[in-house]
Amino acid sequence: MNVVGQIALIFGVCLAGEGIAAVLPVKFPASVIAMILLAGLLLTRVVKPRHIEGVSKVMLANMALAFVPACTSVMQRFVYIKPYLVPFLLICVATTPVVFLVTAWTVQLVLKLQRRKGAGRDA
Repeated sequence: MNVVGQIALIFGVCLAGEGIAAVLPVKFPASVIAMILLAGLLLTRVVKPRHIEGVSKVMLANMALAFVPACTSVMQRFVYIKPYLVPFLLICVATTPVVFLVTAWTVQLVLKLQRRKGAGRDA
């Protein structure tokens, strides 16, 4: 698929996510809905990875550019954030090891379950 078709496919999924978010009775991020839609399309093989591979590589390589507007907005409102900076940093420092540990334990559990499942097939 050509680059324009790949971009159209990704933007079409994003547009569908926006449409679904607009009709939902609760607030839900359209970007998350679009990611779930794209994951569903990929898992059901309606969309094959090769259909979006070229554009997704370019988007991933330049992902840092997507954070520039958000960081600029945060810096413009730093006056409001400054009083909460120390508690925020303390929370980040305290919770980061917890996230690392939970992730490591989850990976170990998944690997153990996969080994068990693989051993069950060999028997």
